[in-house]
Amino acid sequence: MKVNLNIIAAVAAVLASGLPALAHHSFAAEYDSKSKIELKGVVTKFEWTNPHAHFYVDVKDAAGKVVNWNLELASPNMMQRNGWTRHSLKEGDVVVVVASKSKDNTATASADIAAGRPAGPVARLAALGVTVVCIESLLDALA
Repeated sequence: MKVNLNIIAAVAAVLASGLPALAHHSFAAEYDSKSKIELKGVVTKFEWTNPHAHFYVDVKDAAGKVVNWNLELASPNMMQRNGWTRHSLKEGDVVVVVASKSKDNTATASADIAAGRPAGPVARLAALGVTVVCIESLLDALA
């Protein structure tokens, strides 16, 4: 009986260790890299969470209705290695985002390029091709 309990415990441990891997998704499963959208709006929330950080932006659609978009970024670890912090985007920041739309046609996308107010004038997520540029710094440089 003791051997059977050890086998059951070992099998349960192996199965449980695979659960986090099953929770992650591939980019191609959720987003259409050929269907880009440009969003201009106000940041309502920035979540510094695994496996991906997210920020939410209120955007007016063609009819003038405000839609809250959920925009996915890289993992906090990857973002931190590329100059981001949990304070890089703040509620109220005005941003322009180019993103790959979700395949389910919800207000969800994977951010490719975002312009707004990151921690520094330029923060680069090279692994994903995501670049965030502080518009005010660029305007100051051009003035």
